[in-house]
Amino acid sequence: MSRPTDEHQAQTERAGGASQPRRSGAPKLYVGDAWSSRDRDADRSSLKQVRFTFVILAVVAVAYVVYLVLSGQADDFFRALVGVDLRWIVAGIACFLLYYVFGVLAFAVLAALDHNSPVGYRDLMSVEASGVFFMRLTPGGAGVIPSQIYRLTRAGLSFADATALQSVRFTLYEAGEGIFAAIMLAFCGGYFLKTFADVRILGLDVTWIGIFIFAVKFVQVSGAILICLLPGPIKVIAHAGLRAGQAVRILNEDRYQRLLDTVDTQVDTFARAFRNGAVHWRVMLVAELITLLQLGCMYALPYFVLRSFGLEADLLICLASGSLVELLVNAIPLPGGAGGAEVGFTYLFGNMFGWHLSAGLVIWRSVEYLLPVLIAAPCMGMRSASGESIYHRAMRWRANLGRLIRRDRSGIERPQGISYKPQRGKGKKRDKRNKG
Repeated sequence: MSRPTDEHQAQTERAGGASQPRRSGAPKLYVGDAWSSRDRDADRSSLKQVRFTFVILAVVAVAYVVYLVLSGQADDFFRALVGVDLRWIVAGIACFLLYYVFGVLAFAVLAALDHNSPVGYRDLMSVEASGVFFMRLTPGGAGVIPSQIYRLTRAGLSFADATALQSVRFTLYEAGEGIFAAIMLAFCGGYFLKTFADVRILGLDVTWIGIFIFAVKFVQVSGAILICLLPGPIKVIAHAGLRAGQAVRILNEDRYQRLLDTVDTQVDTFARAFRNGAVHWRVMLVAELITLLQLGCMYALPYFVLRSFGLEADLLICLASGSLVELLVNAIPLPGGAGGAEVGFTYLFGNMFGWHLSAGLVIWRSVEYLLPVLIAAPCMGMRSASGESIYHRAMRWRANLGRLIRRDRSGIERPQGISYKPQRGKGKKRDKRNKG
């Protein structure tokens, strides 16, 4: 059966109202509404921003090549590349693939709270891939939220449920970055104070730069938590800001009303989602732990690059330094933190790489930035075909594992799939009419 068009989906939504939870084994119906159409437009807008990103990346690449030539490091660059042990690079790529796997798993844990959710694993692979893609190719990761919400609505969730799931995941991820960096500083704070006590970047003491990037992350996480806990006051502040924009003619009436409706819907949905998730605090804790493992896979990449040059490397120091680089990337309002990532990597890992630094930076940026984009792009179109929810699938796997442990293969449950039983009565009547 072919998938219905967007127009047919909208008509179905208007006629039938909100979609009902699917029973396990029922055919998956793809429904849409005005919100999913708006998110699809936002997704297309994000793709337009990608063109701008490639221009920035080209400028950064040219600037880096010019820097290598003028600084006389071109010979060191090529000499270092010749001696690279590709096995460590492959191990680093595998490590980043685990980052992607843990991201899908964190989404799956949260999605399983709804026992009849229509979202499947391949849907979540598409959602996580869009996050990886747009985080790197839109300024400040602005394309991540609309692209992920769009793919969740495409999988069958209502806009409210899709926004709720994405909001909780976003909050846990943002909090995870701050928690991971704090843990690393607790273990490696002495190393940073000893190594960078006298270092200045652009005339600024590196300690103040560290405080600044932590402050940016603190504001991000605090803002998300305040929306969850105090949706009323947050809406009042947002309304005041929009009215001020209208008063100074930055916003016309049409745009003002549209933003007003968006703010009210987003804040209410965000707060409701987090309150509902807080009831299942054990699930939230598991999702946060998975998120920390996911972040660790990304922060560990410099360790593999160092080992590929045959250099000694401390995994804990690499994790701590990698987390600080990513905080700096998030504080730079450019796609992928272009410029900030290179500067942060140079200062934090310069002593570890020595004369291998120029080649190490290129390899790290390729594995951490360019390769994920190439891998994520084809995965964004993945769709789940099974009618079985993640929760029911997990319950079936657990039951089957118990039977295997007991060596009872007779009761193994299998995926139900999609079944269709034609109504015989109607078929017979139709045959009689055709004969007549």
